[in-house]
Amino acid sequence: MYITELDFEVYCDTSLGAVEKAINYCLDCLRYSGQIIGRELPIAMNGGNFVARVVCPEANSLHPDFHSHQVKQAFDQLSEFGLLRPKVKVIGEDMNSDPSDECEKPGWLILYTSHLHTCSPIRCGEHFQPVPLYRLPALENGDQKRLIKWQEDWSACDQLQMNASVVEHPTLLEISSSKSILFRRGWDICRRMEVVSEIPTYLYIYRVGGESKESEQARVCPVCGGDWALDEPLHEIFDFKCDECRLVTNLSWDFKD
Repeated sequence: MYITELDFEVYCDTSLGAVEKAINYCLDCLRYSGQIIGRELPIAMNGGNFVARVVCPEANSLHPDFHSHQVKQAFDQLSEFGLLRPKVKVIGEDMNSDPSDECEKPGWLILYTSHLHTCSPIRCGEHFQPVPLYRLPALENGDQKRLIKWQEDWSACDQLQMNASVVEHPTLLEISSSKSILFRRGWDICRRMEVVSEIPTYLYIYRVGGESKESEQARVCPVCGGDWALDEPLHEIFDFKCDECRLVTNLSWDFKD
């Protein structure tokens, strides 16, 4: 991913409140289109300029070709608040983040995230690198907001169960059970993504606990009851894969080597 600056210049009399509203709306739209990543978006005031520092999946993520309808509309409205369209400056590659997938069209996709990841929650099934969301068809209403909100909820549940201080068990159930609300939402997203992209899309189910390694290895798909154990782990994470239900999961982390 790449650290990038957007420089919004004030060209006429306006108010700080109007500027704040206009810039934050632009950044929200860019986030829901997948062109910028994360929710920590610092904005520096420098005289008549307001500079936002963001993280983008690729060096060219902010190219107008990738703008959603909402982004175009937000940029068009900047003049009403006394602002010019932002100048874009790529600072450099972020050494702590995952590089984006370079496949022109992945063979299959995985909906996967965790509390440690802020990158795209859609990953290439072949290389396990994040796929920029603007390179995929929008799920609904012209952007990927539905997918981003699912990622936020999943990450929040993962963080709470990892902290193990409050609501550990309910949040663990949400990310590990095929009967949870979060599972149903993720499964619906995968099925919708497969329809609009024509690429098989799998949902990751978190797995921890269990009685023994042997009982874990004998587990069947929680949806269809079929055999889904893999001969070898995939991407050193996934030990089970059901092509019928489009699901992947790991051997319980309690027994994984």
